[in-house]
Amino acid sequence: MKMICDRTLLANAVAGVSKAVTQRSSIPVLEGILMKAEGFSLTLTGYDLEMGITTSIEANVLEPGEVVLSAKLLGDMVRRLSSSEVEITATETNATTIKGGITEFDIMGMNPGDFPELPSPGADHTLDLETPTFREMVETTLFAVSQDDKKPAHTGELFAIEPDKLTVVALDGYRLAIIEKPVKAAKDINIIIPAKTLAEAIKLFTDDDEVVHIAANRRFVVFSSRTYTVISRLIEGDFLDYKRVIPEGYHTRVTVDVRDFSNSIERASLIITERLKNPLRITFDGNITVRCQTTLGKVVDELDAEIEGEPVEIGFNNRYLLDALRYSRCDKLVFEVSGPLSPVKVLPKDGGDFLFLVLPVRFKND
Repeated sequence: MKMICDRTLLANAVAGVSKAVTQRSSIPVLEGILMKAEGFSLTLTGYDLEMGITTSIEANVLEPGEVVLSAKLLGDMVRRLSSSEVEITATETNATTIKGGITEFDIMGMNPGDFPELPSPGADHTLDLETPTFREMVETTLFAVSQDDKKPAHTGELFAIEPDKLTVVALDGYRLAIIEKPVKAAKDINIIIPAKTLAEAIKLFTDDDEVVHIAANRRFVVFSSRTYTVISRLIEGDFLDYKRVIPEGYHTRVTVDVRDFSNSIERASLIITERLKNPLRITFDGNITVRCQTTLGKVVDELDAEIEGEPVEIGFNNRYLLDALRYSRCDKLVFEVSGPLSPVKVLPKDGGDFLFLVLPVRFKND
């Protein structure tokens, strides 16, 4: 293999596909990137056996061929070259030379025949999403994904696809995030996509003018655009019937300014540490009173709010509440409270397409 390409394009491509490369593996080839030069392009692939990422860049291919190179070593070398172009040559024994300007690296590549073949899922086209919509739906919900491997289905996000709408759901047993958008889908299907896949995909699909094409079946999902293709295994198992846990109605309705409420919670959180995790004691009665007490001290803070209905005092985990405020991306939010121990609904004041649930914390003296 021998080819010449733009250094910046190559560096970006290596960084992109490296998101699917295993950092440490007993199988050395999984720590590498498969590079295949043919025609007028260089195709790069990273694959950790769960997720694969592929992209192609323009290249002057002098001799077609392929080689697997260490992702970390390749990335470090290309980034540090001072030239605008890179020439890569690989022999049949995988001895590889990387040249840029007056700099030349000689390294040993790996046998491309040992690189695992990406699965061919045979998934039919399911729906298209504008890139900003795709990112918004994932970013608004990803914070609520469970970190507990005991419930594998909840370590991913549910994509509930219907002919006219897409609903994305994440939950961890303490909070839930839902966002819904109108779409035109080719079929009905519910799939659970690993959080890692989605977190990396939104970093790759950054061009607001692009469309993300989604193809899915019961085992795999494929995201593709003009620049990248991401293929991932799905998570098997049963996702919680989230509709059943959403309370109907409310006894207290509170409209808050997101910035003011966030600042108040952050002030109260100053006396909360990893070791001292007392909940916030929040009272909705005429205004909002935020209290907290730990061995470091105590704090009382007040802020104005529009409150309808019955007074109520409720306990919150400070981080869960801050996450709901932060990822709402709203100026005003509505909290609908059914009781001191019922899940609290968090909604955009002016109408919107998302809903958060935050489970209250029971006080020790209750």
